[in-house]
Amino acid sequence: MNREENRKNVLSYLEKLDIPYEIYEHPPLDTIEIAQKYWKDINATHCKNLFFRNHKGNRHYLVIIKDTTPFDIHSLEKKLHQGKLSFASEKRMVKYLGVKPGSVSLFGLINDETHHVYVFLDEQLQNTKKISFHPNDNTASIVISFSNAMKFLKEQGNGFEYINPTPKSI
Repeated sequence: MNREENRKNVLSYLEKLDIPYEIYEHPPLDTIEIAQKYWKDINATHCKNLFFRNHKGNRHYLVIIKDTTPFDIHSLEKKLHQGKLSFASEKRMVKYLGVKPGSVSLFGLINDETHHVYVFLDEQLQNTKKISFHPNDNTASIVISFSNAMKFLKEQGNGFEYINPTPKSI
């Protein structure tokens, strides 16, 4: 699927769920550092979206944390008892989330028809009113309310839980 199709699918799905959104166009944002320059005028909490696999490659995890929050992968490894976690390959991103590197987001779950991906959400996101994600295309950002992000996630049927992603606290 190309970027335009990815974006169109996300927007159509949000409309189907009656989730209002704001969309902001920008150049491709491949890193958080680049993104922060373009997000500075967008009134929302921005997220870092990390896609991991376990050492056997049979479990996949989407970790969504506030963009400025440090993340300790070793604490998550200990919590999961799955051995060493590593970033999922581009092939796995396409297979499970339908996205390419740089475009991973909560909205990739619309492509996870088997609900294979388990989601970990930064617990501090619960205190935000608005949240932003790429629409499976890193040339735009979509802002929705946090409550509607949860509506979206629950509609998808993927398992999820909140975590404190800071070092040694998961």
